[in-house]
Amino acid sequence: MDAVTRFHPDQSIEPLRVDQSLSYNWEYDTTRARLMRLYENAKRDQWDGAVRLDWSIDVDPEKGLVPDMGIGIWGTPIWDRLTAKEKAKLRHEAITWQLCQFLHGEQGALLATAQIVDSVPWYEAKQYGATQVMDEARHVEVYRRFVQEKLQHEYPVNAQLKSLLDQILTDSRWDMKFLGMQIIVEGLALAAFGTIRDTAINPLLRDLTAAVIEDESRHVAFGVLSLREFCLELPEKDRIEREDFVYEACVLMRDRISNREVWETMGLDADECIAHSDHSEVAKQFRYRLFSKIVPNVKSLGLLSDRQRVRFEQLGILAYETNTTSDVDHDAEIERRVRAGEIERPLA
Repeated sequence: MDAVTRFHPDQSIEPLRVDQSLSYNWEYDTTRARLMRLYENAKRDQWDGAVRLDWSIDVDPEKGLVPDMGIGIWGTPIWDRLTAKEKAKLRHEAITWQLCQFLHGEQGALLATAQIVDSVPWYEAKQYGATQVMDEARHVEVYRRFVQEKLQHEYPVNAQLKSLLDQILTDSRWDMKFLGMQIIVEGLALAAFGTIRDTAINPLLRDLTAAVIEDESRHVAFGVLSLREFCLELPEKDRIEREDFVYEACVLMRDRISNREVWETMGLDADECIAHSDHSEVAKQFRYRLFSKIVPNVKSLGLLSDRQRVRFEQLGILAYETNTTSDVDHDAEIERRVRAGEIERPLA
């Protein structure tokens, strides 16, 4: 195998100027019981990636770690024209690109959650947020190890993902960090991780992703619990600004963060491949997983006004408003019970 391709060999450290206020809270009484319950769950469910995961499992990315139907051009004339050697290379490139974006996204979540701990005014949220910082550090650890040891090939952060992360990290308002990271980005992560967990052929990738999802479910619940009271009391001008941010993020998510770099690496027509990918079955399943979580949560936060509903209808995502939200302990508790063998995993 070729030598490992590094992300940015000459510019691996990128400073980002941020204007942010920190807040003390000298009142240590705990009045937000559901946040504290989430904190207790987080303490109980901490795990060590070096111990929990079996890193001795063989990984051959050219044979496929997920089914070929997960590749956007599968079943198209473009796919049929590829040689066996080209298909093997595409499997390697596609899964590497995807897991590298997971890795970069987790670093963004690590930075954003640290900012949330600094700036959120509530003691209970600071306390829970500290456990999420540890979660995100662990996710960076396991994805870095999988990418560097098992795939031995790396992609830089996608420009669309980087733009969204920069917007979240540089906003000085703590609630916008919550909205961007805990509702939008973590919702994106749950959709992508859920697809990998449910379809992975390789047991190490499946187990790694399942472990990460246990944490991510709590993270979305953290965002809903922390924002609901705050958003419902926002003045109209501020509410509209947050609705606009959610809408713009949903447009980006609907159109997906495209893996143009993969198609270009393969020497294929990137625009044609992206067009096929956007209409593939895997893209439809991804959008269902994504918006069946995000839209109900946005509604529960009071950010689904008549104005927003019209725009969501135009995006084709308003129908998801009646789905069950990712609220509170439900998703995290389901994951814990599945892992413990107490119940079977519910169908998506």
